[in-house]
Amino acid sequence: MIELLQYAFFRNALLGSLLTAVACGIVGTYIVARRLVFISGGITHASFGGLGLGFYLGMNPVLMAMAFSVLSAFGVEWASKSQNIREDSAIAGVWSLGMALGIIFIFLTPGYAPNLSVYLFGNILTISFTDICWIAFPVVALVLIFSFFLKEIVYVAFDRDFAITQRLPVKWIEYMMMFFIAVTIVLSIRLVGIMLLMSLLTLPQITANLFTSDFKKIIWGSISIGFSGCLAGLILSYYLNVPSGAFIILALVLFFLISKGVLFFVRRQ
Repeated sequence: MIELLQYAFFRNALLGSLLTAVACGIVGTYIVARRLVFISGGITHASFGGLGLGFYLGMNPVLMAMAFSVLSAFGVEWASKSQNIREDSAIAGVWSLGMALGIIFIFLTPGYAPNLSVYLFGNILTISFTDICWIAFPVVALVLIFSFFLKEIVYVAFDRDFAITQRLPVKWIEYMMMFFIAVTIVLSIRLVGIMLLMSLLTLPQITANLFTSDFKKIIWGSISIGFSGCLAGLILSYYLNVPSGAFIILALVLFFLISKGVLFFVRRQ
């Protein structure tokens, strides 16, 4: 491990993993509390349409994916709250549309087909210092927002109707969190990829939730578990020369199963 730290790309990957774990730990706790897991999956797969459009237009695919994801997140929130459209139906539409548009745009892109494996399956070892700077912005914003408005966010996450009676800006909080969900998803794609990203937003949270029901403690636990999984996947991907995403998710699944087994054993005693 010490020998690996002499390489700049490994230091970048380590710092990127930490920042991503913080962002996903905070956002993922809100997602699980509000039961928005499938919305995160829909936004994740909808971002593929933005990637394809970016490749087709010769623009930065990550920026296009971010714009596509934010619009998709706002679209689902607007349709489910204002247009009497079932939330799961809106998610399915966004999910399918994003994947379909991504495939079409990539097929129409002139020249060589882009390397999609990094975006589909992730490879944290390819992360650059510029990517780290992009991830740092939403992390700082999330930390500040949750530090000053944690109580209001918790009210909205657990009981929207109660939050309305308390005259809280519920719609503003919901759209703000949708924005950060979409941004976090897109900036985390390089870590675990589109196909596996939903697990990084949920597995650490449900593992932490086994030990505590306190919202703040779940956030801290999710960050710790998420970073541990990223670190394990990072080391294995370096030595085995395979994308890191699969090993990260495998480590998180093992953490959950081990935690569940330990608790089951303790309760049986």
